[in-house]
Amino acid sequence: MQRVNPTVLAAIALGTLILLIVGMIVMGNRSSEDDRLTGNQITASREEPSERCGSQTTYDQIKRELFRQAAAARGSDQEAFDKIASYSTVRMEAPVLRDESGGSVTCNGTITLDLPPGVAVAGGRRSLGADILYTVDGTAVTVSNADEIITPLTTLARTADAGTSDLLTPNANDVAPAEPGNLVEELPPADQPEGADASNAAAVTPSFNCSNAKTSGEVAVCNDYRLAILDRRMATQFGSAMSEADAKQRALLTRTRDSFLIYRDRCTSNDCIAETYRGRMREIRDIMLGRWTPQH
Repeated sequence: MQRVNPTVLAAIALGTLILLIVGMIVMGNRSSEDDRLTGNQITASREEPSERCGSQTTYDQIKRELFRQAAAARGSDQEAFDKIASYSTVRMEAPVLRDESGGSVTCNGTITLDLPPGVAVAGGRRSLGADILYTVDGTAVTVSNADEIITPLTTLARTADAGTSDLLTPNANDVAPAEPGNLVEELPPADQPEGADASNAAAVTPSFNCSNAKTSGEVAVCNDYRLAILDRRMATQFGSAMSEADAKQRALLTRTRDSFLIYRDRCTSNDCIAETYRGRMREIRDIMLGRWTPQH
């Protein structure tokens, strides 16, 4: 039996080691280059869920969604609403991540929508706020519990200063919409509560049929369009909450509704009724956010 030369054995071992090292280098290069994520995937993977709750892109999408829902509820003026949305600004306080599922995140926060000069909602208000729930899924954003903003937006209209230059001067960071001079041409003048005439008041109805009004609270709401607006806002918020609530929340929403109606019908002034409606809307919001506590 011929003996293998030790030099040959050493050469074979060295060659094998070199091949192993080369193979490791090739595999390492492949994993870092060939399997690399695309630019969008890298961005998504690096962005924390909580950051998606609080990004300016998310806020802009929320703003557009609020105006879209308001235009849909109004039944017209989508183009005018889109233009006004481009001039409006939103601010979010304390955005909080509530849930993460798959590629989407659900968050809540207190949002404030500021309208541009020249337009306002019923009552002359240009700033609207609400505690909202919103879900971010890729480039899509869905918004709920925002009726305190959406319902007033359905009454959006021009004010006396609609032709002022302030309306046509967008924020330096905003992109001006096309033909800014026509920003609110499609919308009728806004009605101030103090100067509303009978025809304007008659156009606003509550969520219930006034021909069936029996209690003092129902009669008062039917006779004051400002109370009718509050009633419709509250009813819309309640319906949205019931559709999204779990069994425990639905039970709370139903039980507290009876108490609200009792308090409303005990009021002896429209101011009392208005504040009762506002309190009820806060109550619905708190139930949906899981922070409601019984009042003693």
